[in-house]
Amino acid sequence: MTVTSTQSIRRTVIPAPVPGPSGPDGSCATAATAATAATGTSGRWETPDTAAGRSRAWTRLVDEVREAGQYRTTAEADRVTRIVLSALGGRVVGDERVALAQALPPEAARVVSSQIPVTRPQTAAEFVDGVAARIEGATPATARWDVSSVLSVLPKLVGDDLIDRVLGQLPPG
Repeated sequence: MTVTSTQSIRRTVIPAPVPGPSGPDGSCATAATAATAATGTSGRWETPDTAAGRSRAWTRLVDEVREAGQYRTTAEADRVTRIVLSALGGRVVGDERVALAQALPPEAARVVSSQIPVTRPQTAAEFVDGVAARIEGATPATARWDVSSVLSVLPKLVGDDLIDRVLGQLPPG
């Protein structure tokens, strides 16, 4: 016997508290209220791109990666951006991980934060090999190019200080 319910399940998302300015009642601010306090807006990355349902910030990020990496298509730059950010999300932990996710466009933040960080040390070659394994037909040389293409555009979005701290968590090389 199969029981089918016509009730829908309602999901409520409660923003996580973040350190920073307090709310009027002295409580911790949420990411949204912290962004409003810091930028005077509801968040600089929240502008939707009506054509594709993606934020304009994500589109700009992919366009910059496409230019930096000299990729032929936006789809290729999008794929490489997601793969490299995913690998980065598997390496970066702690305050740098939180700050990176908060500074990136929402799509990029989801890619970074959806990864479970690796707990064992990894060499630079292993990091690049991991990226190469995710890209069809990639070699270590092309994967290094892909990683460099993405990492080279991030300082414009997140700032040099944060990128220096993030790179400090990656294996040297």
